[in-house]
Amino acid sequence: MVFTKNYKPRTFDPTSPEPFKVSRSKIDFFGECPRCFYMEARFGVKRPSMPSFTLNLAVDALLKKEFDVHRVAKTVHPLLRSYGVDLVPFQHPNMGVWRENFVGVQALHGPTNLLVFGAVDDIWTNASGELFVVDYKATSKDGAVDKLEDTRWHNQYRRQMEVYQWLLRQNGFRVSDTGYFVYVNGKKDRAAFDAKLYFDVALIPYTGTDAWVDDVLKNIKQCLVGELPSSSETCEFCAYRNSAKNVEETRLAPAQPVKSKVTRGTKTQISSHNALF
Repeated sequence: MVFTKNYKPRTFDPTSPEPFKVSRSKIDFFGECPRCFYMEARFGVKRPSMPSFTLNLAVDALLKKEFDVHRVAKTVHPLLRSYGVDLVPFQHPNMGVWRENFVGVQALHGPTNLLVFGAVDDIWTNASGELFVVDYKATSKDGAVDKLEDTRWHNQYRRQMEVYQWLLRQNGFRVSDTGYFVYVNGKKDRAAFDAKLYFDVALIPYTGTDAWVDDVLKNIKQCLVGELPSSSETCEFCAYRNSAKNVEETRLAPAQPVKSKVTRGTKTQISSHNALF
């Protein structure tokens, strides 16, 4: 089963024989908080949405256009040459589909009947046909960004790349354990904005493993067919829901209706209204 961008999301039905789609980001979502994941996948209760990082999206779009020039010409991008990396953008008829949000590279995980997908930024290849997953990242911070740190976001980036590697392998491609981040860092040391942004661009290699993906997918399926999991200790959303519920139940007593007289002309009427208003 392969779905397109028009595929309508649905909640998980344990009795349905149809594959249930799980995105790369939802795999990470499960790792953050199985309870929030379950609430969305089983009941359609989503976390509050976050604003879109539109400047990052603009950088992604421009980088794709830039590397596509070298894809057509089958040439090595100057950034790669400066790092001594002899790779060219991969040419494939499905490249546009693999980059498309909500479609991407897809693979059915047989043991769980989960249809996994993820949209890649780019794929490069060497002379022997081995593939290298590439992800574009944009930020603006002081100092050089030339390596991945042991932070929540960078660990998420690592898992993201490993899922993409797993997906391509499931589609029969020979994929290197090493991938690359094209990391652009917006400079804030200019004298003025002048309607321009300047970036330092770094190429950061990362060698990982996708060996964990199979077990996590099995854990996701076990979660989906089970009962509602407990709240994660580190989940801010669960903490907020629990705190709000506690306040509502213990400190905010239901308002009692009160009666008041309302005079209209020569008639007097009795009306009920909420005491809070």
